[in-house]
Amino acid sequence: MTISVGDTLPEVTFKTMTDDGAKAITSAEIFPGKKVVLFGVPGAFTPTCSNNHLPGYLENHDAILARGVDTIAVVSVNDAHVMGAWARFTGGEGKILFLADGSGDFAKAVGLDNDLSAAGMGLRSKRFSMIIDDGKVTALNVETKPGVDESGAAHILGQL
Repeated sequence: MTISVGDTLPEVTFKTMTDDGAKAITSAEIFPGKKVVLFGVPGAFTPTCSNNHLPGYLENHDAILARGVDTIAVVSVNDAHVMGAWARFTGGEGKILFLADGSGDFAKAVGLDNDLSAAGMGLRSKRFSMIIDDGKVTALNVETKPGVDESGAAHILGQL
């Protein structure tokens, strides 16, 4: 079942890269008491994710934070090393929290997993964005076709 507006995010553990290597970080550390914009991508370094989705959030970083958001985070079914490299490569390090959902536990728990095995990519996440206020989903946007019309930064800005 897909998570809905009004639902509380499930307890999961992500990984994120730090100066000391990969570190576990739980949803209980990220979301309670904060307003978070979280967007999900099928894969780091993939064309739409790298050329369209992530850049919109980087370009609108200050505008999003100015609307009361504490954290902007991106999640992908990739390992922490890939997410760390993507953060450095894109200039997103220190601006966006890059969360690795290596086994797809978060994607499955929120019903946003996407089996792309036929394309040789295995389990991935659907492309989405959400606004989370104190652990509860207040807006959810899931792409139903290729592109970032529903889940992009411009759409989120209109919802804040």
